[in-house]
Amino acid sequence: MKRTTRNMLIGAGAGAGLLAAGLCGTAELMFHLSLDVRYTHWMKRLMSGPAAAPYLDSPHRDADEETEAAHWFDTVKQPVSMRSEDGLKLCGWLFDPDCASPAPHLYAVCVHGYGGGPADMAKYAHRFARMGFTVLVPAQRGYELSEGRYVGMGWLERRDLLGWTTLITASDPEARVLLHGVSMGAATVMMTTGEPELPRNVVAAIEDCGYTSVRDQFLFNAKHMYHLPYHWMGAPIVDLMSAISRRVAGYGFREASCVRSLRHTIIPMMFIHGDADTFVDPAFLDRNIAACAGPDRERLLVPGAGHALAASTDPELYWSRVGAFVTRVFGL
Repeated sequence: MKRTTRNMLIGAGAGAGLLAAGLCGTAELMFHLSLDVRYTHWMKRLMSGPAAAPYLDSPHRDADEETEAAHWFDTVKQPVSMRSEDGLKLCGWLFDPDCASPAPHLYAVCVHGYGGGPADMAKYAHRFARMGFTVLVPAQRGYELSEGRYVGMGWLERRDLLGWTTLITASDPEARVLLHGVSMGAATVMMTTGEPELPRNVVAAIEDCGYTSVRDQFLFNAKHMYHLPYHWMGAPIVDLMSAISRRVAGYGFREASCVRSLRHTIIPMMFIHGDADTFVDPAFLDRNIAACAGPDRERLLVPGAGHALAASTDPELYWSRVGAFVTRVFGL
């Protein structure tokens, strides 16, 4: 009996060891596929392939506008660059106002999401340029021409966005700045608004389909995209990824929190999400709004909109609300 019990314990220990090794190996693989820019093209393929259709599918009613904006973007873009706090060369594109008599000192910064690039923000940039804003569209670290090895999911990038706003205010001390971001760009914007060094020139911000924290987002994807059992697989893998990230990229998933940053946000904010978004949980919308310390908060939940497709699903609703918010806050 004693020998049998001993063998059972040895077998259980070996099984636990194999499980732990499997979880560690999976976490290492998922970290690199998700956050190491040398390999994230594999994740981008997954996100843009047939398997992603349920997460991104929704009506697309602004195709003509997107075509026009893409042509405008490529035709009139002007290169701009800066150095990040950790020494990376970051690049972006600058656009002059696209209206007859723009108001002076207006600037908008449009921030793209995970797996994308500045061109993804063309229609947003064009809209703001038509309102009279000078528009900056940065390439987030590791994307397009910007240097960087690891994706910060908004946390590392918040300091980069702070640098871009400082660049604007250094060239125009009277600048009045709007921040706008989609998906990971929305997280970047929310995290930036909570920074104590945020220039007073930043007048307002708009976040479109952002998450509450990096840990929450990866847990949501682990459950809904990869169907991993939460307690014994999903959560351990995400927490192991976080430990790897802290060691090699310099941040952990829990600290990379929009909710925590928004508790220090006092500027007017507009929060947008699609109610058919199955890639970033629509429930994150109200959690972010509730966390925001500022009294001026607007909420827009777009019916039938999938991930990052609120403007495409109902352009009239989206831009009437965004336009009214910007006009009110900036006094246009």
